[in-house]
Amino acid sequence: MKADFLVIGSGIAGLSFAIKAAEHGSVTLITKNEVLNSNTAWAQGGISAVLPEALRDPGDTVEKHISDTIDAGAGLCNEHAVRAIIGEGEQTIDELVSWGSDFDQKGDRYSLGREGGHSNRRVLHSKDTTGHEIASSLLETALKTPGLTILADHMAIDLITTDKLGSVTDDRVVGAYVLEKATGEVHILHADRVVLATGGCGKIYLYTTNPDSATGDGIAMAWRAGARIANMEFIQFHPTCFYNPAATGPEARSFLISEALRGEGAVLLNDKGEDFTLGYDERGSLAPRDIVARSIDTEIKKTGASCVYLDVTHKPAGFIAERFPFIYRTLLEFGHDAEKTPIPVVPAAHYQCGGVVAKPDGSTNLRGLFVIGEAACTGLHGANRLASNSLLEGNVMARKALATMITHLGSGKLAPAPPIPEWEHGDTAPPDELVNIYHNWDEIRRTMWDYVSIVRTDKRLLRASFRLRNLAREVRDFYWGYRVNSDILELRNLVTAASLVVDCAMQRKESRGIHYTLDYPGTDPRFRQDTIICRP
Repeated sequence: MKADFLVIGSGIAGLSFAIKAAEHGSVTLITKNEVLNSNTAWAQGGISAVLPEALRDPGDTVEKHISDTIDAGAGLCNEHAVRAIIGEGEQTIDELVSWGSDFDQKGDRYSLGREGGHSNRRVLHSKDTTGHEIASSLLETALKTPGLTILADHMAIDLITTDKLGSVTDDRVVGAYVLEKATGEVHILHADRVVLATGGCGKIYLYTTNPDSATGDGIAMAWRAGARIANMEFIQFHPTCFYNPAATGPEARSFLISEALRGEGAVLLNDKGEDFTLGYDERGSLAPRDIVARSIDTEIKKTGASCVYLDVTHKPAGFIAERFPFIYRTLLEFGHDAEKTPIPVVPAAHYQCGGVVAKPDGSTNLRGLFVIGEAACTGLHGANRLASNSLLEGNVMARKALATMITHLGSGKLAPAPPIPEWEHGDTAPPDELVNIYHNWDEIRRTMWDYVSIVRTDKRLLRASFRLRNLAREVRDFYWGYRVNSDILELRNLVTAASLVVDCAMQRKESRGIHYTLDYPGTDPRFRQDTIICRP
């Protein structure tokens, strides 16, 4: 199967690219589950953008949005990338609206929210299910787009490069091996322009806000293909995930309570009813996420409490149900009325700020490979992501990636690829071996949660590194010894992504943003480190 463009991933980045690219050639988009199972679809809060002057928050400017982003990034942002992406906020909103996204309005103006780290209200939203609104409208548009084929339940195994095919004069990406989950067959998808839009790796942690699909697939595939990876130590923990003491296991801490609640006046309290966040930052509950998550972690350890509380009971009756209906209804299903009782919350792994080294247009060190959205490390987020910049990033990078491809990788500009060998299947894994696969998955997630969480030390990182090396050897045996399935592939990608996080964390001998280590707690500028790059 051959296409002009191959897109792997179905969030805002992948769908935005595919819709626009179909105007220039055939597009095949694959996604390993159903299309609406992505970090985009799960996003609650909104998308940040500075609108035209008549529609924006008074006093807000693009420069202020840029400044807020750089401030949240703890001195590690690439200003060029920040300006390139933040500067297209208005264009992104216009494009999403043209594709059917419906954002909340007050009269003839958009209703703008505020989240931690933002100096102004500039977050557009659709109640508290903004991501689902965007993803749904993009999918509806994509399904009506001529020349765009969507293959759900198809999982990319590995990228195919000319280097691996024996070429000595040309090193570029020419497609991917793809597993059709329903049949177990592996297909070759040929394309000279491959876009990874696979999202993050939140499932390397025991407790995460991410869907089960967030297993770091794009990061791992790019790494194996020879792409550079950077700053994977920067895993953002969302400060407020619902803590359900009646539940056990990951489900107890998997439901996100949007930061937009704090933007509307919700306050974090300890078990004594005190607003403890002001002791860590003058912005209190609206400080950037790294500060708030760390303050919660410290408070829980200091007091011995199981959680802290997000109090929104002072808002008028009916406010939460109207502004945040999904959150309110879901909490009621857990037996909790947020209008009457503060919400118990804890941090959970949320968003990766590192990834495949890419320019704002998604281009990488491998010709023909573009990485956009959360899987990319452009320098936009630095050492800590400013809330609601991610959806903006995905759409802008998609637009820029296509422009670069049309200019530099147009028809006839690439030599024919060498012959690609068919996939060779291994034996079917016996049931007792499948049990080991599931056990390894659990061990990876617990290792990362226990040793590579919000607060780190060199000793804990060394323990994690040792365990992951042993797990990686077992996973290699599974992969090469048995017929591949989605469980084996995800496990392989999980251990790779987790190892990259640990390797990067061990190299950074400072505390910066969301990487906080007790061994190097200071911020002495003499010891500042720039980007940590892992080379294949």
